[in-house]
Amino acid sequence: MNQKKVKAIGGVFFKSENPKEMQDWYDRHLGLSFQQKGYHSFLWKDNESGEQGRTEFSFFKKDTDYMNPSKSPFMINFAVENLEELIIELKSEGIQQVGEIESYPYGKFAWILDPEGNKIELWEPIEKGFETE
Repeated sequence: MNQKKVKAIGGVFFKSENPKEMQDWYDRHLGLSFQQKGYHSFLWKDNESGEQGRTEFSFFKKDTDYMNPSKSPFMINFAVENLEELIIELKSEGIQQVGEIESYPYGKFAWILDPEGNKIELWEPIEKGFETE
């Protein structure tokens, strides 16, 4: 693969004892409004390509299984291109994939583990898919 693998940080997610309380704190003190679905979207435009993108910020319940098998209290999502090709390449390099690729109107997702067992979410976004949410 001769292209840039990661385009941007697609999201940052933290485990929390009380996600709603955390959302309220970040809203009140830092002005981050969380949508009904519980995330704040930072919209941006890439300086090189002019492509619009987004970075999601949210909290998950502390006992969520979504970040398993990682024991970390956070997960980073990286926006990528050609997710299926990237997963094939990463697996050939000995990187462990967690679960299967999943598709939604706003993109495809896959998960891998870094050397310390942190779960990383890889996302091939479809920006127009957010219009159907």
